Amino acid sequence: MESPLVSNDWLESHLGDPGLRIVEISGDAEPKAYCEGHVPGAAFLYWKDACWHETDRELISPEALAAMFGRLGIGPDTTVVLYGEPVQYGTYAYWAFTMAGHRNLKVLDGGRRKWLQEKRPLSQTVPTCAPVAYPVPAPDLSMRLGRDDVRSKLGRPERLLLDVRSAEEYLGVRMAEYATAFDHGAMRYGRIPGARHLFFRCVLNDDNSFRTPDEMRRALAVADVDPARYEDVVVYCRMSHRATLVWVALEKLLGFRNIRIYDGSWTEWGSIVGFPIEK
Repeated sequence: MESPLVSNDWLESHLGDPGLRIVEISGDAEPKAYCEGHVPGAAFLYWKDACWHETDRELISPEALAAMFGRLGIGPDTTVVLYGEPVQYGTYAYWAFTMAGHRNLKVLDGGRRKWLQEKRPLSQTVPTCAPVAYPVPAPDLSMRLGRDDVRSKLGRPERLLLDVRSAEEYLGVRMAEYATAFDHGAMRYGRIPGARHLFFRCVLNDDNSFRTPDEMRRALAVADVDPARYEDVVVYCRMSHRATLVWVALEKLLGFRNIRIYDGSWTEWGSIVGFPIEK
């Protein structure tokens, strides 16, 4: 199993490679941090513009991906390195673009934070690339499921439902992490019935890079979470960004199978009339 992660050393040594494109996926629609300095050659994309349908609450389609990547000078065989600001937006884009059909995606381990901490090269130049043709790719939706599937299997012993939000969110004290400036995102506080808790930061180091496989396995053992015991594992958070970090850790780095994301997550489940919750 090949890891999707690339290190700062690897990326710095490949800056300028003709078959490589770098994209910063930002949580802020205004590219202030990007303009102050970004990985040389990186294009800027706001996460909603990059990963969502223009109007519907739906993820990017193969047709939209082909058009967007073609405009950025990305072809079907281009290696695309994504990095997030914050880190979870990089893995969220990796997840969305994988489902939309691009097959040569990488994620910069540690995202923007680690690159800055190590004082790697920065640029204030916005790159320009000639558009290229990008045929519409075949999608792969196997790593995603919806609310009806989640509800239909509540309490089933063969399914592990993982809530990777903060403890306060999981316990129904907060709607969003204390790190955020707001506390909203759904009509109710709580969690999906039967969900186990696994805080997403347990798979990350302080610099936002992923921990080693042994360290992550120890963190799973401390939380008494063993995905190997279950037929399938469903991961969710508030909007599914943090869930993609755990999906990468479990499936791409630790080799567990049948890891899927409920991308409606708590913003959807916590607002649906008639759907049960726990506190």
